[in-house]
Amino acid sequence: MFQLRPAHPIQTKAIWDSEDASSVSAMYSVQQSYPTNVQLPRTLQRPPYADIPAQNIAAVAPELHGVAVEYVRRGLRVQANQMLSGISALLSSHLPSSMPRSQLQQMRSLTIPLRATTHAPSFPTHVLALSRSSSQDSSALLVPTHALVLASQCASLPRLPPSTVPGHPNATVSVTLPILPLSVPSPAAFAPLHTFLYMHSVAQLLSTLIPAIPSTFLSTLTSSQAVRGTLSSGPALHKLSAHLLSSAPGMGALTNVAQNIAAVWRNAVALGVHDPELWDCLDLAWEIVLGAMNLGAGAH
Repeated sequence: MFQLRPAHPIQTKAIWDSEDASSVSAMYSVQQSYPTNVQLPRTLQRPPYADIPAQNIAAVAPELHGVAVEYVRRGLRVQANQMLSGISALLSSHLPSSMPRSQLQQMRSLTIPLRATTHAPSFPTHVLALSRSSSQDSSALLVPTHALVLASQCASLPRLPPSTVPGHPNATVSVTLPILPLSVPSPAAFAPLHTFLYMHSVAQLLSTLIPAIPSTFLSTLTSSQAVRGTLSSGPALHKLSAHLLSSAPGMGALTNVAQNIAAVWRNAVALGVHDPELWDCLDLAWEIVLGAMNLGAGAH
Protein backbone atom coordinates (compact mmCIF):
# COMPACT_ATOMS: atom_id res chain seq x y z
CA MET A 1 0.00 0.00 0.00
CA PHE A 2 1.21 3.50 -0.81
CA GLN A 3 1.72 5.44 2.41
CA LEU A 4 1.83 9.23 2.60
CA ARG A 5 5.16 10.61 3.73
CA PRO A 6 4.91 12.17 7.23
CA ALA A 7 6.12 15.52 5.92
CA HIS A 8 3.86 17.69 8.07
CA PRO A 9 3.78 18.03 11.87
CA ILE A 10 0.07 18.83 11.89
CA GLN A 11 -1.90 16.13 13.67
CA THR A 12 -5.03 15.84 11.54
CA LYS A 13 -6.56 13.34 13.96
CA ALA A 14 -6.93 16.18 16.48
CA ILE A 15 -10.49 16.71 15.21
CA TRP A 16 -11.90 13.26 14.53
CA ASP A 17 -10.24 9.86 14.69
CA SER A 18 -13.19 8.28 12.93
CA GLU A 19 -15.90 9.41 10.58
CA ASP A 20 -18.54 9.08 13.26
CA ALA A 21 -19.81 12.49 14.32
CA SER A 22 -19.92 11.29 17.92
CA SER A 23 -16.11 11.20 18.13
CA VAL A 24 -15.49 14.95 18.15
CA SER A 25 -12.20 15.85 19.86
CA ALA A 26 -11.86 18.82 22.21
CA MET A 27 -9.92 21.83 21.00
CA TYR A 28 -12.30 24.80 21.03
CA SER A 29 -15.74 25.28 22.59
CA VAL A 30 -18.14 26.88 20.17
CA GLN A 31 -20.09 28.42 23.04
CA GLN A 32 -20.43 27.35 26.65
CA SER A 33 -24.20 27.79 26.65
CA TYR A 34 -24.71 25.46 23.71
CA PRO A 35 -26.95 22.60 24.83
CA THR A 36 -24.44 19.93 23.71
CA ASN A 37 -20.79 20.49 24.56
CA VAL A 38 -19.25 20.23 21.10
CA GLN A 39 -15.66 21.39 20.85
CA LEU A 40 -13.89 22.24 17.62
CA PRO A 41 -10.62 23.89 16.59
CA ARG A 42 -10.99 27.63 16.13
CA THR A 43 -9.07 27.47 12.86
CA LEU A 44 -7.96 24.75 10.47
CA GLN A 45 -4.18 24.88 10.59
CA ARG A 46 -2.41 25.07 7.25
CA PRO A 47 0.54 22.75 6.62
CA PRO A 48 3.99 24.20 5.99
CA TYR A 49 4.89 24.51 2.33
CA ALA A 50 6.72 21.60 0.72
CA ASP A 51 8.05 21.43 -2.82
CA ILE A 52 6.65 18.89 -5.25
CA PRO A 53 9.43 16.33 -5.92
CA ALA A 54 10.40 16.76 -9.57
CA GLN A 55 11.14 13.07 -9.85
CA ASN A 56 7.52 12.27 -8.97
CA ILE A 57 6.32 14.14 -12.05
CA ALA A 58 8.99 12.57 -14.26
CA ALA A 59 8.03 9.10 -13.00
CA VAL A 60 4.50 9.34 -14.45
CA ALA A 61 5.32 11.67 -17.37
CA PRO A 62 8.96 11.25 -18.49
CA GLU A 63 8.42 13.78 -21.27
CA LEU A 64 8.01 16.46 -18.59
CA HIS A 65 11.41 15.88 -17.02
CA GLY A 66 12.90 19.27 -16.19
CA VAL A 67 9.66 21.18 -16.82
CA ALA A 68 8.71 23.63 -14.08
CA VAL A 69 5.91 22.39 -11.81
CA GLU A 70 3.83 25.55 -12.30
CA TYR A 71 3.98 25.11 -16.06
CA VAL A 72 2.78 21.52 -15.68
CA ARG A 73 -0.09 22.65 -13.48
CA ARG A 74 -1.18 25.35 -15.96
CA GLY A 75 -1.24 22.77 -18.71
CA LEU A 76 -3.36 20.43 -16.64
CA ARG A 77 -5.93 23.14 -15.98
CA VAL A 78 -6.38 23.56 -19.71
CA GLN A 79 -6.90 19.80 -20.05
CA ALA A 80 -9.24 19.43 -17.06
CA ASN A 81 -12.42 18.90 -19.08
CA GLN A 82 -10.72 16.34 -21.31
CA MET A 83 -9.50 14.42 -18.27
CA LEU A 84 -12.90 14.46 -16.58
CA SER A 85 -14.45 13.31 -19.88
CA GLY A 86 -11.97 10.45 -19.84
CA ILE A 87 -13.13 9.42 -16.38
CA SER A 88 -16.77 9.70 -17.47
CA ALA A 89 -16.04 7.50 -20.50
CA LEU A 90 -15.42 4.51 -18.22
CA LEU A 91 -18.47 2.26 -18.06
CA SER A 92 -19.58 2.49 -14.44
CA SER A 93 -21.16 -0.95 -14.67
CA HIS A 94 -17.64 -2.39 -14.93
CA LEU A 95 -16.08 -0.10 -12.34
CA PRO A 96 -17.11 -1.12 -8.83
CA SER A 97 -17.32 1.64 -6.25
CA SER A 98 -15.31 -0.43 -3.79
CA MET A 99 -13.28 -3.61 -3.53
CA PRO A 100 -12.49 -5.94 -0.62
CA ARG A 101 -9.04 -5.09 0.65
CA SER A 102 -8.21 -8.77 0.68
CA GLN A 103 -8.38 -8.76 -3.15
CA LEU A 104 -5.99 -5.87 -3.71
CA GLN A 105 -2.83 -7.96 -3.74
CA GLN A 106 -4.31 -10.51 -6.13
CA MET A 107 -5.99 -8.00 -8.43
CA ARG A 108 -3.41 -5.48 -9.60
CA SER A 109 -5.44 -3.88 -12.41
CA LEU A 110 -8.94 -3.37 -13.78
CA THR A 111 -9.97 -3.62 -17.44
CA ILE A 112 -12.88 -1.26 -18.00
CA PRO A 113 -14.90 -0.92 -21.23
CA LEU A 114 -15.40 2.56 -22.66
CA ARG A 115 -18.65 4.17 -23.67
CA ALA A 116 -18.83 5.84 -27.06
CA THR A 117 -18.00 9.54 -27.01
CA THR A 118 -17.78 12.30 -29.59
CA HIS A 119 -15.17 14.12 -27.50
CA ALA A 120 -11.44 13.48 -27.32
CA PRO A 121 -11.05 12.41 -23.69
CA SER A 122 -7.84 11.93 -21.79
CA PHE A 123 -8.32 8.58 -20.07
CA PRO A 124 -7.37 8.11 -16.43
CA THR A 125 -4.10 6.34 -15.79
CA HIS A 126 -4.79 4.56 -12.49
CA VAL A 127 -7.50 3.52 -10.07
CA LEU A 128 -6.93 4.54 -6.47
CA ALA A 129 -8.02 2.05 -3.83
CA LEU A 130 -8.57 4.31 -0.82
CA SER A 131 -8.70 3.13 2.76
CA ARG A 132 -7.76 4.43 6.19
CA SER A 133 -4.49 3.07 7.53
CA SER A 134 -5.78 3.21 11.11
CA SER A 135 -8.99 1.41 10.24
CA GLN A 136 -9.99 -2.21 9.94
CA ASP A 137 -12.28 -1.43 7.01
CA SER A 138 -12.85 -4.52 4.92
CA SER A 139 -13.17 -2.64 1.64
CA ALA A 140 -11.35 0.11 -0.26
CA LEU A 141 -13.04 2.93 -2.19
CA LEU A 142 -12.13 2.87 -5.91
CA VAL A 143 -11.47 6.21 -7.65
CA PRO A 144 -10.15 6.51 -11.23
CA THR A 145 -7.59 9.28 -11.53
CA HIS A 146 -4.81 10.79 -13.61
CA ALA A 147 -1.49 10.23 -11.87
CA LEU A 148 -0.04 13.50 -13.17
CA VAL A 149 -2.80 15.51 -11.48
CA LEU A 150 -1.83 14.00 -8.13
CA ALA A 151 1.94 13.98 -8.67
CA SER A 152 2.00 17.67 -9.59
CA GLN A 153 -0.09 18.87 -6.64
CA CYS A 154 0.39 16.44 -3.73
CA ALA A 155 3.81 16.90 -2.14
CA SER A 156 3.42 14.01 0.30
CA LEU A 157 2.57 11.32 -2.23
CA PRO A 158 5.20 8.68 -2.92
CA ARG A 159 6.47 8.23 -6.46
CA LEU A 160 3.67 6.62 -8.47
CA PRO A 161 4.26 3.92 -11.08
CA PRO A 162 3.73 4.86 -14.74
CA SER A 163 0.77 3.68 -16.79
CA THR A 164 0.47 2.64 -20.44
CA VAL A 165 -3.10 3.80 -21.03
CA PRO A 166 -3.55 4.89 -24.69
CA GLY A 167 -4.28 8.54 -25.24
CA HIS A 168 -6.31 8.38 -28.44
CA PRO A 169 -10.07 8.01 -27.85
CA ASN A 170 -10.49 5.46 -30.67
CA ALA A 171 -7.37 3.44 -29.87
CA THR A 172 -9.27 0.79 -27.93
CA VAL A 173 -12.69 -0.17 -26.65
CA SER A 174 -11.38 -0.59 -23.11
CA VAL A 175 -8.56 0.55 -20.83
CA THR A 176 -6.60 -1.45 -18.29
CA LEU A 177 -5.80 0.66 -15.25
CA PRO A 178 -3.34 -0.36 -12.52
CA ILE A 179 -4.79 -0.30 -8.99
CA LEU A 180 -2.94 1.79 -6.44
CA PRO A 181 -3.81 1.10 -2.78
CA LEU A 182 -3.49 4.37 -0.87
CA SER A 183 -4.27 5.22 2.74
CA VAL A 184 -5.85 8.61 3.47
CA PRO A 185 -7.47 9.97 6.64
CA SER A 186 -11.00 10.00 5.17
CA PRO A 187 -11.72 8.08 1.94
CA ALA A 188 -15.39 9.12 2.05
CA ALA A 189 -14.38 12.81 1.86
CA PHE A 190 -11.84 12.35 -0.93
CA ALA A 191 -14.17 13.25 -3.82
CA PRO A 192 -14.47 17.03 -3.20
CA LEU A 193 -10.69 17.44 -2.95
CA HIS A 194 -10.10 15.20 -5.97
CA THR A 195 -12.49 17.27 -8.08
CA PHE A 196 -10.84 20.49 -6.91
CA LEU A 197 -7.43 19.23 -8.03
CA TYR A 198 -8.87 19.01 -11.55
CA MET A 199 -11.18 22.02 -11.76
CA HIS A 200 -9.78 24.46 -9.16
CA SER A 201 -13.29 25.82 -8.70
CA VAL A 202 -13.73 27.46 -5.31
CA ALA A 203 -17.46 27.86 -5.92
CA GLN A 204 -17.89 24.16 -6.70
CA LEU A 205 -15.90 23.09 -3.65
CA LEU A 206 -17.73 25.46 -1.30
CA SER A 207 -21.09 24.20 -2.57
CA THR A 208 -20.12 20.65 -1.55
CA LEU A 209 -18.93 21.80 1.89
CA ILE A 210 -21.81 24.12 2.81
CA PRO A 211 -25.29 22.77 1.96
CA ALA A 212 -27.76 25.06 0.22
CA ILE A 213 -25.29 27.95 0.01
CA PRO A 214 -26.90 30.72 -2.08
CA SER A 215 -26.09 30.43 -5.77
CA THR A 216 -26.05 34.22 -5.97
CA PHE A 217 -23.10 34.23 -3.58
CA LEU A 218 -21.30 31.40 -5.38
CA SER A 219 -21.47 33.37 -8.62
CA THR A 220 -19.38 36.12 -7.01
CA LEU A 221 -16.47 33.78 -6.21
CA THR A 222 -14.59 34.45 -9.41
CA SER A 223 -11.23 35.12 -7.77
CA SER A 224 -9.27 34.39 -4.62
CA GLN A 225 -9.70 38.05 -3.68
CA ALA A 226 -13.46 37.50 -3.50
CA VAL A 227 -13.04 34.66 -0.99
CA ARG A 228 -10.62 36.64 1.16
CA GLY A 229 -12.92 39.65 0.97
CA THR A 230 -15.76 37.57 2.39
CA LEU A 231 -13.48 36.24 5.13
CA SER A 232 -12.72 39.79 6.21
CA SER A 233 -16.36 40.91 6.19
CA GLY A 234 -18.24 40.30 9.42
CA PRO A 235 -21.67 41.08 7.92
CA ALA A 236 -21.09 38.77 4.96
CA LEU A 237 -20.01 35.91 7.21
CA HIS A 238 -22.98 36.50 9.52
CA LYS A 239 -25.39 36.36 6.59
CA LEU A 240 -23.90 33.11 5.28
CA SER A 241 -23.89 31.54 8.76
CA ALA A 242 -27.52 32.51 9.30
CA HIS A 243 -28.43 30.96 5.96
CA LEU A 244 -26.64 27.74 6.89
CA LEU A 245 -28.41 27.62 10.24
CA SER A 246 -31.79 27.92 8.50
CA SER A 247 -30.82 25.23 5.97
CA ALA A 248 -29.26 22.80 8.45
CA PRO A 249 -30.92 23.54 11.79
CA GLY A 250 -29.90 21.63 14.87
CA MET A 251 -26.65 20.57 16.44
CA GLY A 252 -26.50 17.26 14.61
CA ALA A 253 -26.79 18.78 11.14
CA LEU A 254 -24.21 21.47 11.82
CA THR A 255 -21.82 18.96 13.36
CA ASN A 256 -22.10 16.84 10.22
CA VAL A 257 -21.22 19.88 8.09
CA ALA A 258 -18.21 20.65 10.27
CA GLN A 259 -17.15 17.01 10.22
CA ASN A 260 -17.19 16.93 6.42
CA ILE A 261 -15.15 20.14 6.15
CA ALA A 262 -12.62 18.79 8.62
CA ALA A 263 -12.38 15.49 6.74
CA VAL A 264 -11.55 17.29 3.48
CA TRP A 265 -8.97 19.35 5.41
CA ARG A 266 -7.38 16.23 6.87
CA ASN A 267 -7.03 14.69 3.41
CA ALA A 268 -5.48 17.88 2.01
CA VAL A 269 -2.96 18.05 4.86
CA ALA A 270 -2.05 14.38 4.52
CA LEU A 271 -1.59 14.62 0.75
CA GLY A 272 0.50 17.78 1.03
CA VAL A 273 -1.70 19.99 -1.14
CA HIS A 274 -0.48 23.60 -1.13
CA ASP A 275 -3.04 25.63 -3.02
CA PRO A 276 -3.94 29.05 -1.55
CA GLU A 277 -7.40 28.96 -3.14
CA LEU A 278 -8.12 25.60 -1.51
CA TRP A 279 -7.07 26.80 1.93
CA ASP A 280 -9.00 30.07 1.62
CA CYS A 281 -12.09 28.06 0.68
CA LEU A 282 -11.68 25.72 3.66
CA ASP A 283 -11.18 28.73 5.94
CA LEU A 284 -14.37 30.32 4.61
CA ALA A 285 -16.39 27.13 5.03
CA TRP A 286 -15.08 26.73 8.58
CA GLU A 287 -15.94 30.32 9.55
CA ILE A 288 -19.45 29.85 8.17
CA VAL A 289 -20.16 26.65 10.09
CA LEU A 290 -18.67 27.95 13.36
CA GLY A 291 -20.74 31.10 12.97
CA ALA A 292 -23.88 29.02 12.42
CA MET A 293 -23.15 27.03 15.58
CA ASN A 294 -22.72 30.18 17.62
CA LEU A 295 -25.92 31.65 16.18
CA GLY A 296 -27.72 28.45 17.08
CA ALA A 297 -26.31 28.57 20.59
CA GLY A 298 -27.52 32.12 21.03
CA ALA A 299 -31.03 31.09 20.03
CA HIS A 300 -31.29 28.71 23.01
